[in-house]
Amino acid sequence: MANTPERLRTQQRAFTAHLRDPAQVPAPPGMDPRRVAVYQRLLFNNLLGLLSNGFPVCVRLAGEPAWSALVRHYFASHRCHTPLFTELAAEFVQWLQAQPALPHPALAELAHYEWVETALYQLQADPLPEPGDIDPLQVPLQRSPLAWPLLYRWPVHQLGSDDAASQPPAEPTGLLVRRDADGAVRFATLTSLAVHLLTLIGEAPGATGQQQLQQLAVLHHLDPETLTAPGAQLLQQFLRAGVIGPLSASP
Repeated sequence: MANTPERLRTQQRAFTAHLRDPAQVPAPPGMDPRRVAVYQRLLFNNLLGLLSNGFPVCVRLAGEPAWSALVRHYFASHRCHTPLFTELAAEFVQWLQAQPALPHPALAELAHYEWVETALYQLQADPLPEPGDIDPLQVPLQRSPLAWPLLYRWPVHQLGSDDAASQPPAEPTGLLVRRDADGAVRFATLTSLAVHLLTLIGEAPGATGQQQLQQLAVLHHLDPETLTAPGAQLLQQFLRAGVIGPLSASP
């Protein structure tokens, strides 16, 4: 029959709509409810297991019942743009960031924090070469692609524990996430100014450390002289850790 392919597509869409949201969308007529239930459990449990394994601290913070309900809502309402399970976590983080209400107000930031570790571990990028003996104040700098400065409203590195904060603190939480030469992903706390400094270096590679510190002072309405000594020390620390390097040394 001429309309068979379209009819099949209609049936498939109706079936998958039911699998996504069985509580709201009825199954197409003529299907065995027991067999349909097998597909429902299989698909949802696969997604729930994948996201729970990828975001274990989020599960603890939200609680398993609320987490399961959240994943169910995601499954029913979101249309994925990737067929790859390895990229599904990134879409889930973006979806969380767009939700008006979550089981815990820090959940979207915490999910991003948990996702970062996997994303950085899988990132196809090389560390910066050894910088040699240089003065980071005087040479054009770049930030390593394996070093990510992050700023959160919530202390994401402390959430999920029994004494986790229920309200965001007055000051944001700055973090540096980097992948070392041995492949290990490590986290360190930073001040907001340090996060902003690394962000500037990443956004405008080629400026010297002195220029970056001057720009930072202007943006934060500070006296540039007050940043020179502590800024030079911080840049040296970043240089030794491979977080930044001279732009001319890039391969």
